[in-house]
Amino acid sequence: MGARPRIAVVGSANVDLTTFADAFPRGGETIFGTSFNLGFGGKGANQAVAARLCGAHVVMVAKLGNDLFGEATVKNFAALGIDNSLVGIVDGVSSGVAPIFVEPNGQNRIIVVKGANDTLRPADVEAAASTLRGVDAIILQFEIPLETIYFTVQFAKANKIRCIVNPAPAQPVNLESLSDADYFIPNETEAEALTGMPVKSIEDAKACARAFLKKGFGRVILTLGERGSLLASGEGIEVIPPFTVAPRDTTGAGDAFIGSFAVFLAEGLPEKDALTHANLYAALSTTKVGTQKSFPARAEFEAEWERRAGKG
Repeated sequence: MGARPRIAVVGSANVDLTTFADAFPRGGETIFGTSFNLGFGGKGANQAVAARLCGAHVVMVAKLGNDLFGEATVKNFAALGIDNSLVGIVDGVSSGVAPIFVEPNGQNRIIVVKGANDTLRPADVEAAASTLRGVDAIILQFEIPLETIYFTVQFAKANKIRCIVNPAPAQPVNLESLSDADYFIPNETEAEALTGMPVKSIEDAKACARAFLKKGFGRVILTLGERGSLLASGEGIEVIPPFTVAPRDTTGAGDAFIGSFAVFLAEGLPEKDALTHANLYAALSTTKVGTQKSFPARAEFEAEWERRAGKG
């Protein structure tokens, strides 16, 4: 491994409010949960933390409210060693929050209130241009305005910077405006929402990936949870096998995958090897509760990689 990769995340930062319960209330019903956890989240911030824990230099381009959550988020970035110099504070709007509800089997339901994330504009990306031109990859998600995402994809193309787009959460979008991204990485639910095609099986996933390729994307990766991931390009389609774990909380696993994949790829690993590494990194994140604090440090990941993949 050579120089440490430089990764930029243009995206969201939220505070996660996670409730664990044995059941979910019906309309008008109040029930008791089993536990509660407050943590830092937002798909963009999560991916930034995963990339940082994997060893990259990371810069975050984001907006936060002028409130307690915003102040705490800035301090969290600093504590983790993430460059927060391009994180703006906005008066009169809340920081983003994400109430998360987790079932006993680890399945989650999430409601995102975007707040200040919705004020991140193309002008903010333009203002960060001198820093962004020096990175190895830019990562984007769908918790910021679409105009900012479209602008950043074109900025990355013009400056020959690898660009990874995670269309999460899925929403109506002009796919052609994103097709210049180097990697387009939805999960099963997002792929279904964007194509209108079911993704219930591996064959469904392959058909869905082909539909994205027809929209002009060069490389599409579908994350398939416990079934691993699928890589599709003009050279063909291949399923990258998963790693078996006992999940406790799947929240943030997709973000762990994307942040780590960006780093492994920037370090020079062959594409399929980078995906295999990211599959394990994401799987390990599900064995702990929470989002960012469930992500393993690089040393922890390497030890598990050697244990599983290095047995020969």
